[in-house]
Amino acid sequence: MTAVVGVEAEQRNSETPPFAVGAVGVITGLAAIAMFASIGRYGFFGDEWYFVAAGRRLAAGYADQGPLVPVIAWAMDGLAPGSLVALRVPAVLLTLIAIVVSAQIAREFGGARGAQVLTAAAYATSPFLLVQGTQLATNTVDTALWVVISWLVVRWVRTRRDGLLLAAGAVTALDMQVKWLIPFFWIAIAVAVLVYGPRELPKRPALWAGAAFAVVCTVPTLVWQARHEWPQLGMGAQVSAEQDTVGGRITFVPLALAAAGILGVVLLGFGLWALWRWEPLRPYRFLALTTVVLAVAFLAMNGRSYYVVGIYPAVMAAGAVWFTRDAATWRKWVGGVLVVISLVPVLFSLPWQAESDIEPAASDEAAGLALGLYGKFGWPELARATADAYTALPERERSSAVIIADSYWQASALDVQRAEYGLPAVYSPNRGFGYFGTPPDTATTVLWVGGDGSEPRTRCSSVTEVGRADARLGIPGVTSDVTLWRCDHPRAPWSREWPNMLRLG
Repeated sequence: MTAVVGVEAEQRNSETPPFAVGAVGVITGLAAIAMFASIGRYGFFGDEWYFVAAGRRLAAGYADQGPLVPVIAWAMDGLAPGSLVALRVPAVLLTLIAIVVSAQIAREFGGARGAQVLTAAAYATSPFLLVQGTQLATNTVDTALWVVISWLVVRWVRTRRDGLLLAAGAVTALDMQVKWLIPFFWIAIAVAVLVYGPRELPKRPALWAGAAFAVVCTVPTLVWQARHEWPQLGMGAQVSAEQDTVGGRITFVPLALAAAGILGVVLLGFGLWALWRWEPLRPYRFLALTTVVLAVAFLAMNGRSYYVVGIYPAVMAAGAVWFTRDAATWRKWVGGVLVVISLVPVLFSLPWQAESDIEPAASDEAAGLALGLYGKFGWPELARATADAYTALPERERSSAVIIADSYWQASALDVQRAEYGLPAVYSPNRGFGYFGTPPDTATTVLWVGGDGSEPRTRCSSVTEVGRADARLGIPGVTSDVTLWRCDHPRAPWSREWPNMLRLG
């Protein structure tokens, strides 16, 4: 016990090494060049259309997320309407901040220049951590905020400055406006701290003050959820069902490791070992158990493999500090080789390839596995085909017609491009878009986009196929091989049927 207390006291009183501003700055700058050079490639991803559509309907909450990302989309859409690059700039900036903060975590662990550089390089060469920063996504924002919270917790362990816990509470409050994953982080921390310490942490009033602040800030979203019968709670089952299409729990660990990249996986292994066994990092041993608890929890939930990546930078930082614990020349060579090798997969992951050189997906399954790529194509073709079908309607029918899209991606893309293509109001019962509004009961003619026709036949007395949307590249059934239906004479008022039509999947 005396030895442990001595290590903790020494850790609190020690000064951190100087921050390697120049070296980390070079890595961050190269990452910035790579991301800014690629964020204008291809088109909007399906979720990006949705964020813009949601941003035009600002609310305290949404069925499938918090309000922060729609607010970001609203701001960028206001500054530069229709600009793909502008929409993605916040994601790039958050990723660059996360690279710098990850190096700061290594510094808090006592890591000098080499450890800080390795940690930053691991983040910047991760096929997931870096590449996710090239598009606006909830996980891009969520991951960056996890990194900041991890840094604040690690710094508190070293300094015991309670203001850091208040700051962690504030960042947690912000993250709760993105996703509801950060509570898992804190629950895992609580379990790990009870086992390994520092047991002072749960006794600090500042921790609970920060938690209270996070709860208060989340109240508007909770009220929205309660008023709409808690759709967010149904997202877990939906995510689990979607994960089953890509292997489910069997592929969780391989995909989670692949997300770290080559250097990242090596440092994760070193980091877990060092946090558990290396005496200088003994005060931070709880982070190793935290990582395991998170992985087990998300695996048990059949959650997405990238849910756990927010804790990676802290563990990689520990691994980098252990690996560079002395000035041996061979370590520098090995580290350099790992960085170079790690560049290969991340460079291939960035969207450099010309659109004309990309082959169509060989199957629906292949398109699903490469959703991040194929989900950026086919939107103009979908909008044009829908506009053609709409203008083909008799003029007297167009005035009261609306569009109902099978997918929230389709609805969002058509909604954002309404003015450009002269489309009527767009609705969809799918995911969060279903809560954006109900078709008016006066809509006796509906242009139904997508699906196999079973839904419009259930809702309307007369259904006819009026067009098709197709694209060389795209998601089958979403932006390629899409049937357009004309749905006349609803069997019941939309205001009565719509609540029963809402679906998350």
